[in-house]
Amino acid sequence: MANFKLTIEYDGTNYSGWQRQAEESTVQAEIERALASMTRSTITLFAAGRTDAGVHALGQAANFHCNTRLGPDAILKGLNSLLPADIAIRECRRMPEAFHARFDAKSKIYRYHILNRDTRSAVGRSYAWFLHRPLDLGAMRQATEVIVGRQDFKAFESTGSPRAHTVRNVMDAGWVEREDRRLTFQIEADGFLRCMVRNIVGTLVAVGLGKLAPGAVRGIIDSRDRKRAGATAPPQGLFLAAVRYEPAASDHLEPNS
Repeated sequence: MANFKLTIEYDGTNYSGWQRQAEESTVQAEIERALASMTRSTITLFAAGRTDAGVHALGQAANFHCNTRLGPDAILKGLNSLLPADIAIRECRRMPEAFHARFDAKSKIYRYHILNRDTRSAVGRSYAWFLHRPLDLGAMRQATEVIVGRQDFKAFESTGSPRAHTVRNVMDAGWVEREDRRLTFQIEADGFLRCMVRNIVGTLVAVGLGKLAPGAVRGIIDSRDRKRAGATAPPQGLFLAAVRYEPAASDHLEPNS
């Protein structure tokens, strides 16, 4: 069987997340349905990570095994002709048999967008959290510093998805202010707990609004108590930007064309 890796972009607005669910529209189900139509076989996609309802992706990674004569270029073009407009395959590669999109991933990068101004936006409202009260970005940046490092992030884990442990290594986290008071939070880690990014953003926003002192975030992390952290930020501002692999794991056996 051939092993193929897909790099996927999607607008999560109309989906109940990535993972296949009974009687719910999901990104995984849409792509598997298109693959089944192309290959006349049942396909199971293995993703680098799950995204929740309403969350978007610019670089989700997933792999699948299939006994097919189709090459990566044919799969790429075929999928993009069959999938709805809010899901696009950016790249298809043939990979070594042992490659697994989830287990071989070294880190994931998420971005969260906030529109912080007096008036809401009509265009792009599904891709940012609108907050009209001014945020203290300096205080938020100060609080963000304690997020980086290998530590227990249980205080930022939502219920419903128990893990073997809640320790994660955050390699980088920071804020960028763009024109028109658009703020972007970017975070890279070796793994994420359920709603971890949205819970971190909600906590940092509480700092920016003066509801929490910047130094309080250290205590929240050490407490491992979700009730002490801020509210969960809404899903529409969150994007899975990229999944990183070791160079050897990213080597493909044949190009797109």
